[in-house]
Amino acid sequence: MSNELTPADALIDAALSRVKDGDCVVVVEDISQAEVRFANNRPTTNGVRRVRNVQVTRFVDVDGGVSAGSARAAGDVDIDALFDAATNDAQSASGATDAFSLVEGTKNDEPDPNVATTSLAAFKDVLHELGDGLARAEKEDRILAGFMEHTMATTTLASSRGLYRRHLQPTGALQLVGSTPKRTATSWAGLGAPHFSRGAFSELDAQVRQGLQWAKRRIEVKPGRQRVILSPSAVGDLMVGLAESMSRREAQEGRTAFSAPGQKSIEGKSLSSLPFTLASDPMTEELRCRPFLVTGASSASVSIFDLGLPLERTAWITKGVVSSLLTPRADAARENVAPHAPIDNLSLVAEGATASLSDLIRSSERALLVTCLWYIRVVDEKTMLLTGLTRDGVYVIEDGEVVGSSTNFRFNESPLDLLGRAEVAGRSVRTLGREFGEWMNRTTMPPLVISDFNMSSVSQGV
Repeated sequence: MSNELTPADALIDAALSRVKDGDCVVVVEDISQAEVRFANNRPTTNGVRRVRNVQVTRFVDVDGGVSAGSARAAGDVDIDALFDAATNDAQSASGATDAFSLVEGTKNDEPDPNVATTSLAAFKDVLHELGDGLARAEKEDRILAGFMEHTMATTTLASSRGLYRRHLQPTGALQLVGSTPKRTATSWAGLGAPHFSRGAFSELDAQVRQGLQWAKRRIEVKPGRQRVILSPSAVGDLMVGLAESMSRREAQEGRTAFSAPGQKSIEGKSLSSLPFTLASDPMTEELRCRPFLVTGASSASVSIFDLGLPLERTAWITKGVVSSLLTPRADAARENVAPHAPIDNLSLVAEGATASLSDLIRSSERALLVTCLWYIRVVDEKTMLLTGLTRDGVYVIEDGEVVGSSTNFRFNESPLDLLGRAEVAGRSVRTLGREFGEWMNRTTMPPLVISDFNMSSVSQGV
């Protein structure tokens, strides 16, 4: 992408200056990304790229109310063409059922007009560890593959109602897979962080090496209901799936596991005897994220009329009780409840839990340690039944020690049920989901002990 892009504020001013009737919201997202990839103990590719995405949304009066229309494009866009396309889209639509007055406001404190960028220098504290780690793996007859990436995303949102918001989001991810030469055993570790610190690669490499050591002994485990310890990464993938299904409207329509008879939801229902709190908060220090809403379209969970809505801490589950559901402002006003919008982080905490993953292993007489999950899909929305695969390491625990590895399995489970069946929860830590971490990078999760996790069949993958 050209470095000579039209400044975001100039695009915004050009679009808003054309508003003669109705309203307009413009979102400009400038993304700068650096990455390093490696395979077979060798660096393969690296590079830096920039992407710009622009969205213009128009709101116009039509017969039956107010309609919304959006147009999006990438690169150095023709803002007039986007404005016209969004206007035409809105004028051809019927009145929106989620129509609501736009969020109003003023500029936040002296926003920096410059777009933040990243570079390969973002990896300076871990690149030397990568080189040493790949050389060590070669000597030890291990094969390493993986990637590290760092992104700086600058989001600018402004509206014809005077609202102006800008946010800079740093996001980093590092994933590492180790295997034996013939891939008879594999091991995975990953992390998410706003920036990479010294020791990050070495820490993951140690985890992968430990996994391959455990896998030297293979133990046959038959499918069925098993006592398992889910790693924070595995728990994170399950909880992200749960959070994304928490739509009030869909619950009232009887379509989800949060539904209750009489077009109601299970808000207020206790899910677990353990004091779990599932929450999102854009101001949480280690999970800090964009504090205003950006969306490209309306759905049962979010409304395009809520663009720019300030986001605050939301507890979805409080001490085991469902306490909030995703509710656009129009739905909230009709039902006289508080609105709640998606937030780009998620934290599950069991009050008072202090045990580490290692502590849970040492306290287990017999269990399977599940390090990560993969290929997770919804089987039944009404029960929130998910299916998926374990991957790159399921380990057998006996008398408080890991004594070998088992095959991988296909599982069938509902994360909603798992919260109710969890026997023990450990201390929550920053983690990266193997499946959903690509778009939900900022999570803190505990390890969980589940007595009867449904390993429905054997998976042939390592």
